[in-house]
Amino acid sequence: MNQDFASTNGYLLKVEDLKTYFPIKKGLLRRTVGFIRAVDGVSFGIKTGQTLGLVGESGCGKTTVARSIVRLVPATDGQVVFDETDVLQANRFKLRELRRKISIIFQDPFGSLNPRMTVGNIIGEPMKVHKAAGGNELTERAGELLLKVGLSADHIDRYPHEFSGGQRQRIGIARALSLEPRLVICDEPVSALDVSIQSQILNLLKDLQEEFGLTFLFIAHDLAVVEFFCDIVAVMYMGKIVERASSEELYRNSLHPYTRALMSAIPQVEPSLRGQRGAFGGEVPSALKPPGGCAFSPRCPLAEGDCLKRGPTLREKSDGKGHFVACWKCH
Repeated sequence: MNQDFASTNGYLLKVEDLKTYFPIKKGLLRRTVGFIRAVDGVSFGIKTGQTLGLVGESGCGKTTVARSIVRLVPATDGQVVFDETDVLQANRFKLRELRRKISIIFQDPFGSLNPRMTVGNIIGEPMKVHKAAGGNELTERAGELLLKVGLSADHIDRYPHEFSGGQRQRIGIARALSLEPRLVICDEPVSALDVSIQSQILNLLKDLQEEFGLTFLFIAHDLAVVEFFCDIVAVMYMGKIVERASSEELYRNSLHPYTRALMSAIPQVEPSLRGQRGAFGGEVPSALKPPGGCAFSPRCPLAEGDCLKRGPTLREKSDGKGHFVACWKCH
């Protein structure tokens, strides 16, 4: 690890050139004949108290990035530094310590809770595993967390099937906070919920962030949600970040054709604002045989010349406002 990266420059989480490839095996001997490049050189940083939104179409690699960061999926290459600790090189004892500081809120509030466990046991399980609390202290702590997320302490002996989707997600949030983490990875936490419930959960997360000083990596495909919730937004396409900027800058002045097309898909109440940025057609190219040059070139209306020959790198705009874009035309 180079010294500049190890210092993290004030970032709680710093990811540099992260790659996660899944091998394709064929034949009787199961020989590797290729790789699916789910994450192919992703870099970003999150400072304490910030929220970074990772957005893109389904299958672009957002969730794989999150799972690679916490080593639920083995990364192929790159560096992940959390609080000046190299996560990918940590031994099992150090990794156990890190997992007290990093937690995940999962997408599906129905599948992420064990139906055979009571709410109290679900919230208390992380505290038991890490020996953070036990007995009456654990029960008391679980009840306090239920109150923090807008439920009643009386719910502690109930089972997940007795709750609605929004209430189950609140239980998932309480579980994620049980070990007092510093970083919370939100893997599309509101996409399975009704619109009215989404706003309640987002407001709850904002309140908890302010109260506990949390840092969020927020994964989503709904750009309207990301605009409301995130400080910085990184747009992914086929395993790469194609644009990254502050939320205000990205929504005011998006540059990459893919980002602009995603913006056009945000529902607008005012008819004059609908479809101003245009859309694109075509299908996402196969991850087994990605196109040469820019991965977005088969669907991009601006593609020509260099776009078809070599992939662009993520570069900062000359105005120095921290707006990065990977596009030959945009610069």
